[in-house]
Amino acid sequence: MEFAAFRATLAELSPPSGISPALRALWLAARDDWSGAHEIAQRDPTPAGAWAHAYLHRGEGDLDNAAYWYRRAGKPLATGALDAEWEEIVADLLSAR
Repeated sequence: MEFAAFRATLAELSPPSGISPALRALWLAARDDWSGAHEIAQRDPTPAGAWAHAYLHRGEGDLDNAAYWYRRAGKPLATGALDAEWEEIVADLLSAR
């Protein structure tokens, strides 16, 4: 799936089928369902799940916890705009499929 197509699904009632848990968490986060997104990211043991989890904690302002999850994901601590980070993670995960 291309990034633009993924973004377009945000207007739908549910996330696209067949996407990874990390992408599902990011889809929910983009629709302001932080609780649902966090629940999914927390259960995803992959580096992608850790990256989504880090993003969520950074968005909540919990930088110490976010730093832990960035380390688990093997990613540097993000400091830019949250919207830009969401786009970066989604694009990266979509390209890895």
